[in-house]
Amino acid sequence: TYHVSVTSDPLDGALLDGRYRVETPIATGGMSTVYRGLDTRLDRPVALKVMDSRYCGDIQFLTRFQREAKAVARLKGDGLVAVYDQGGGAPGDEPPFLVMELIDGGTLRELLRERGPMPPHAVAAVLRPICHGLGVAHAAGLVHRDVKPENVLISDDGEVKIADFGLVRAVAEAGITSTSVILGTAAYLSPEQVGTGESDPRSDVYAVGILAYELLTGRTPFTGDSALSVAYQRMDNDVPPPSSAIAGVPAQFDALVRRATDRDPAARFADAAELGDALEEVIDELGLPAFRVPAPSQSAQHRAATAFHSRVQPDPSTDRHPPAGARAPDPRRDTRVFSPAELPLPDEREYQPLTGQFAGIDLEQFHWARQRSKRVLAAWVVTVLILAGLLAVGAWTLGNNLATLI
Repeated sequence: TYHVSVTSDPLDGALLDGRYRVETPIATGGMSTVYRGLDTRLDRPVALKVMDSRYCGDIQFLTRFQREAKAVARLKGDGLVAVYDQGGGAPGDEPPFLVMELIDGGTLRELLRERGPMPPHAVAAVLRPICHGLGVAHAAGLVHRDVKPENVLISDDGEVKIADFGLVRAVAEAGITSTSVILGTAAYLSPEQVGTGESDPRSDVYAVGILAYELLTGRTPFTGDSALSVAYQRMDNDVPPPSSAIAGVPAQFDALVRRATDRDPAARFADAAELGDALEEVIDELGLPAFRVPAPSQSAQHRAATAFHSRVQPDPSTDRHPPAGARAPDPRRDTRVFSPAELPLPDEREYQPLTGQFAGIDLEQFHWARQRSKRVLAAWVVTVLILAGLLAVGAWTLGNNLATLI
């Protein structure tokens, strides 16, 4: 879980690798902090994912980190957050970091917190680019291993992209405990990841199935007193159908989730591309309309952007012409003090609300609107058939009596 950082940061204003300026923190987690940054060479805003300093000097981690970054940087797909560069990590040097595409928007987790469970057409609009992005990675031999709402980003333009490929594997193979990673992904781990630690594209498929269940219902299927108890429940229990938790879920989505989350990997979709094909069939069968996924309005990224712009914009209430000889303040280092009302409320609990709404609209309205549409269509079909029958009878009668009429 990530939270916006409001404390003084030693990296604030730093220039990583002599090129990437750290501007303001977006969020921080157990193993890294994400910053809004600037590529000073290209004058391009970027996202900087800076790993914890404890990873400096860990040769095994750095080797895997660099290898995964290079592999992900070669991927091209609409559903993937682009990786531009990586660096750091030498003993006594700056910590390891990734330079990524900056997505102006927020995470799928933040959207779920704001709007609650989604109707089927919105769920399809979220899952389609996720399956496409994962499908590109799976075709290249890469496995994400950490599919969850926190790693799905939604731009202000409605683009949905998945981030953080390879980080879990790099951390797990390092000489440092990966407890924070396990805790963060317990709700989405596949049975084989829990049992043996092994994973392949079908493990990502399982996580997408759990994600689909959560999007439809507003909660994950397994709960417990600890992350381990949540993780181990999937070893002995099937994921229940989403329709058992919330009304209006079509049977096709129940079937999609059931196959994606089968405890036997061989019974699942082989990879995200096959899952995406099955999703397209569901979309066509249900006639789901196109939908532009909204970015969360109260996101950490938006708050970070507001904080950054408040630092670089001059205050109109002050004198714009400082006295002669006075040194102008450095706008990048001039910090802003946040009031208590502006601070985000930390919440490390797994998202569990069941509001029964999306975008303030009762989900039953989506369900019954579809039922009404089906009834109207059926009425039109019956009417057309009746009219066609009457015309046929009339033509037959006229044909039989044509000689008499003449």
